[in-house]
Amino acid sequence: MARNVFGSELITCSNDPLTGFYRDGCCKTGEQDRGTHTVCAVMTKEFLDFSKSRGNDLSTPRPEWNFPGLQPGDRWCLCASRWVEAHKSGKAPKVKLEATDEKTLDFVSLDTLVQYGVKE
Repeated sequence: MARNVFGSELITCSNDPLTGFYRDGCCKTGEQDRGTHTVCAVMTKEFLDFSKSRGNDLSTPRPEWNFPGLQPGDRWCLCASRWVEAHKSGKAPKVKLEATDEKTLDFVSLDTLVQYGVKE
């Protein structure tokens, strides 16, 4: 069973749009997930622009990948390293902590994540 940053059962991040490395709505990870897509983040225009400037355009739809393109307010499983990069640049989005996999703690402290926590 996947666990969140608090050590309890990982909850769903988003089914609309459908997210997660395994496209099951959850930010769980495994050996195949080399990007560690474990942070359940709430998209903002600022973060989407930041990500695009770093070569990862998350806002443009890509029908060939069944990707709708993200909008501010959407929840999405981000790579932990990208979230940390955004944090260091002052552009990190809020985080749904109960839906963020505990593997994220290998990249960033719980104290830092809690500062970005959102209740929805």
